[in-house]
Amino acid sequence: MSILIDETTRLLVQGITGKEGAFHTLRNRAYGTNVVAGVTPGKGGQDVDGIPVYETVAEAVDATGADTSLIFVPARFAADALYEAAGSGLELLVLVTEGIPVLDMVSAVGYLRGTSSVLLGGNCPGLISPGKANVGIIPGEICMRGSVGLISRSGTLTYQIVHELTQRGIGQSTCVGMGGDPVHGIGFVDALRRFEADPETESVVVIGEIGGSDEEQAAAFISQEMTKPVVAYVAGLSAPAGKRMGHAGAIVTGSSGTARAKVDAFEAAGVRVGRNPTEVAALVAA
Repeated sequence: MSILIDETTRLLVQGITGKEGAFHTLRNRAYGTNVVAGVTPGKGGQDVDGIPVYETVAEAVDATGADTSLIFVPARFAADALYEAAGSGLELLVLVTEGIPVLDMVSAVGYLRGTSSVLLGGNCPGLISPGKANVGIIPGEICMRGSVGLISRSGTLTYQIVHELTQRGIGQSTCVGMGGDPVHGIGFVDALRRFEADPETESVVVIGEIGGSDEEQAAAFISQEMTKPVVAYVAGLSAPAGKRMGHAGAIVTGSSGTARAKVDAFEAAGVRVGRNPTEVAALVAA
């Protein structure tokens, strides 16, 4: 098994006719993902290399039975894209777009809580279940099918640690990039809960960074609910005090949100923490 996506996923892409949307749609399809439709207002009736383009999400869902949306629309339209996708009954919404106003995300996330749709992102690389489906911008070439689940706040660290695992012959069940914005969809706890319930996931890697409290919440969940081994990495141990680093969510207030505090929380929960990506893979292999 895997979490969130698999070979039965039926994907539509909002913003498919844009440069990035078209490029990654075709990469996802080449990987084996079942891309059934695209949506761009004003371009209905066209196609992208044989993938039909519709005016609205509702029209695309009715015509193709799509259940998942990959969203590449500009930041100022991102919240509306989420409302439209959720209103059309899609199960999973993967929002790659970065730079979305925080208040837009606050409203959209609040709205989605009253629907059956699950949000991943924004400002995220998406997710991949190796050998089954790729929804987003994670390069499938570095992934390998296996039993390690991965959830990360950083896109590039996702790629690096997945590559380190694959180089050691350690495959992945699903790799989830949750994104680095302060207001987002799926986080560590939700992904950990899903990995714990997945019979084919035998261990989990958590990749965190400075700012916020997601890692501390994950540590508390692990100590109380997880039976599977977890290895973690927290970026930012060498970050200068008082300096804002990286993602919009990487904001440290006083001693709250520091990398040291997050490492301490993980270790107190019995999680082994790697000091660099190579060490993370070594700990998983041990």
